Amino acid sequence: MRRYETIIIADPDLSAEQRDPLLQRVSDVVKEGNGYLALTDEWGARKLAYEIKKKNRGYYIRFDFCGTGAVVNEMERFFRIDDRVLKYMTVLLDKAADIEKIKEEIATAQSIAEKAKEQAEAAAAAAAETPSEKPAEAQTEAAEIPTPSEKPAEAQTEAAEIPTPLDPAETEEGHTPEPEVGQSEAAPTETEEEKK
Repeated sequence: MRRYETIIIADPDLSAEQRDPLLQRVSDVVKEGNGYLALTDEWGARKLAYEIKKKNRGYYIRFDFCGTGAVVNEMERFFRIDDRVLKYMTVLLDKAADIEKIKEEIATAQSIAEKAKEQAEAAAAAAAETPSEKPAEAQTEAAEIPTPSEKPAEAQTEAAEIPTPLDPAETEEGHTPEPEVGQSEAAPTETEEEKK
């Protein structure tokens, strides 16, 4: 048996009751083909990258199952003729899948997810029971850190201290401006004394 993953994009306007027959049909097709439906994962409604059948959103569902090529062909035939399915894609995950190993993987993943959920609930309950001392500490720390509005003022005062280069037209008569960096000193400019 091979392990496959099929992702479908269903019509987002369908209610949960209208999606249930679609999910049941997939389950029936896998069972009729002597396969094993390991997981049905509903991702929910999401925005599509491009419009499909005049819809901007789609309801994503992922099926992880074991079966033969005949099972995949029957599923894809069903998706082609069903108007509730906007798009579908099937990917081969493993050519030689062991169903017992897959069951163990799923059980392990579910136990880890349950533990994480319990920890999150315990943390939320602990946060609700303790007084809010942390926000006050965070406010005093935030007061010590300079705000971004102070930095531009410092930069402006530093910019004011840097002298601006003189324009030759603004210089006093009789004085020639000194050559700037990058000008050649090999060709000095004439002074008024040399002109006489």
